Amino acid sequence: MGFELLDGKMTLNLDLIATVALAVLLLLLGNYLRKKSKLLDKFCIPGPVIGGLLFAIIMLLLKTSNILELSMDTTLQTPFMIAFFTTIGLGASFGLIKKGGKLLIVYWLLCGLLCLAQSTIGILGAKFTNINELMGLMCGSISMEGGHAGVASFGSTIESLGVDGALIIGMAAATFGVLCGGLVGGPVSRYLIEKYNLKPNEEYNQERKNSNFPNEISCTATATVEEITGITFSENFNSNTMMIQIGVIATCMTIGSVVGNWFTNTTGIALPGYVGAMFIAVIFRNLNDKFKFVELDMYSIDIISDVCLGIFLTMALMTIKLWELSGLAGPLILIVIAQVVFIVLYCVFIAFRILGKDFDAAILVAGMLGHGLGATPNALANINSVTSKYGKSEKAMLIVPLVGSFLVELIGIPTAVTFINLFS
Repeated sequence: MGFELLDGKMTLNLDLIATVALAVLLLLLGNYLRKKSKLLDKFCIPGPVIGGLLFAIIMLLLKTSNILELSMDTTLQTPFMIAFFTTIGLGASFGLIKKGGKLLIVYWLLCGLLCLAQSTIGILGAKFTNINELMGLMCGSISMEGGHAGVASFGSTIESLGVDGALIIGMAAATFGVLCGGLVGGPVSRYLIEKYNLKPNEEYNQERKNSNFPNEISCTATATVEEITGITFSENFNSNTMMIQIGVIATCMTIGSVVGNWFTNTTGIALPGYVGAMFIAVIFRNLNDKFKFVELDMYSIDIISDVCLGIFLTMALMTIKLWELSGLAGPLILIVIAQVVFIVLYCVFIAFRILGKDFDAAILVAGMLGHGLGATPNALANINSVTSKYGKSEKAMLIVPLVGSFLVELIGIPTAVTFINLFS
């Protein structure tokens, strides 16, 4: 950690520890500002989004003024993300999946339809503004539903077809999408809840009164109904209990990495790093429910999940290079704005109604707006922001990560490949 002069500009280099420390401080700042601001709290803006985005804006001002640049070591960002999704897997009991099975299929199909619509909007926007259709596609489902990972996967392919700058434009579009996903998800869900006076189920309300969930950044799929999971929540956890949970999570992450690498080498299909870990965690959770290998303490796992999500998401947002959004000049920024407007209308007037027009549907909408504009952690932060105010949605906390992190790719990847081949 230290200052150095690079290309005539003063640069502050933060090492791994300093970067994590900064992320934690920004997370705490975001939670504090939300608590103090009636506007931020009213519209359910997540704390990590507040703190991370505020810092990204400050760094934009410092860079454009040639005052200071910042270099951060984000090595731990990926482990925090994988650990978070592992906790999601540990919360996915087959009993809960069975309970929300039909709704999961409906949500998945709605996300597939959204993916197709986003690609179509990208192509039509390109034709309307007289730019290359593939450049418009980079502002479609590849960067919106696919996020930065989708852009990284397909950007170089499209550039190889003679579309220069596709990767940069896609990254800028994905960045814009992530920002919008974190800003609109909470307010839209809140609007639906308030308009239709929606309430969580009474079974959850009673459980919430009898437990002591952390309300600021609680965001996991582990807070399931005791009758379904057969596991109780321990408020009086100790260091040994916590270490057991950390051991389970780390083991699932390790085995998941091995399985994921094996799957990729065998099939040639690249999986996101967290998918293997989440898959192994789901298997372990349900085997453990039957054979009781260890005592899973879901309250402890909930705490670990909160910490991992908060740090990961804050780190991801605080390192966003807002100046790269200048690449979305002219027609391209119009396409991306059209994408944001469309998904809001789609969620409010189509998805919400098809999903049941109830409290769970409103929370699912918050999730769809999050990962539909680029990031599953954003979706879960949106859900947390709303549920901490209005009450938990067990179904949403299971369905959104399963669909947003993996199942949607079963539709998104073939859709992207088809459109690329049609317009190349």
